[in-house]
Amino acid sequence: MVVKSLKERLQARFRVSVAETGHHDVWTRAEITAAVVTSDSGHADSVLEKLDRFVEGDGRAIILRVERSYR
Repeated sequence: MVVKSLKERLQARFRVSVAETGHHDVWTRAEITAAVVTSDSGHADSVLEKLDRFVEGDGRAIILRVERSYR
């Protein structure tokens, strides 16, 4: 329930696409991927940094790793 709520809040607040992409069989861990589409990598970085701070401040989840890919 935490994952679903977090995904919905991230989508609504940051206007990003969010999906649970890993650890489906482990109830104490989740992998969530967020995607931002923009022509400005600085804007993408800004949105993703705010998203990370939001998740950390929420208190229900801990970010263990962040990977960013630009295409």
